[in-house]
Amino acid sequence: MFMRISFVAMSILVMVSAIAVVYSRHESRKLFVELQVTQELRDAMNIEWGKLQIEQSTWATHSRVASKAITKLGMIVPNIEDVRIIKK
Repeated sequence: MFMRISFVAMSILVMVSAIAVVYSRHESRKLFVELQVTQELRDAMNIEWGKLQIEQSTWATHSRVASKAITKLGMIVPNIEDVRIIKK
């Protein structure tokens, strides 16, 4: 009788262990796929960030700012006679 109960208990434990292994493998694969998707998203965002930095540096060049100041705002570089230095 004791042998039969221990055989049934061992069989149940083996089945539970097998199910736990299958579940663990499934979760591991699922998390790995999620990691790959997240890394691809990170890489895409890094590329976009690089493009935005290049665009920002292009928009902020001295020649572009000076050109826009002249064309859009009508600003001019003052003559040397028009410049006044004020000291406190």
